[in-house]
Amino acid sequence: MSEPAGFREYVLARQAALLRTARLLTGDWQQGEDLVQTALVKVWPHWERLIAGGADPDGYVRRVMVTSYLTWRRRRWWGEQPTAQLPDVADTGDALAGVDLRDVLARVLPALPPAQRTVLVLRFYEDLSVEQTAQLLGCSAGTVKSQTSKALEKLQAAAVPGGNR
Repeated sequence: MSEPAGFREYVLARQAALLRTARLLTGDWQQGEDLVQTALVKVWPHWERLIAGGADPDGYVRRVMVTSYLTWRRRRWWGEQPTAQLPDVADTGDALAGVDLRDVLARVLPALPPAQRTVLVLRFYEDLSVEQTAQLLGCSAGTVKSQTSKALEKLQAAAVPGGNR
């Protein structure tokens, strides 16, 4: 099977944003990379039809990532395959930039249920509207709002020592 036109360019242009979203969803760098790879493998066979139909590739790839992530959370086995040789470590840039924020997120985001974490990532890191998030998740805008409210309450309680709850 030959590579679909424009697929490589899309991946090269969007890989950092896709990895950021996946890492925030999974709470783990390696699982985030696995999630992006899984989503791109699922999108590959549909790429030409997706582009020909004028669909938004970001929305489609994000939807595949979210549904894959939520499916993974329901499974016991994550489908990891052992390998004889470890891959090269990616250059992540300035390791000290944003350490405080990443530390807070690393402690608090994993404590949220997967649905609440997904809503926060899509709303505040992907900067999607309530309606876009609802459409992506296949739920109502009210569900997105209530999940966002509950998640933000938990984040506030966890971020403030001796929080309200």
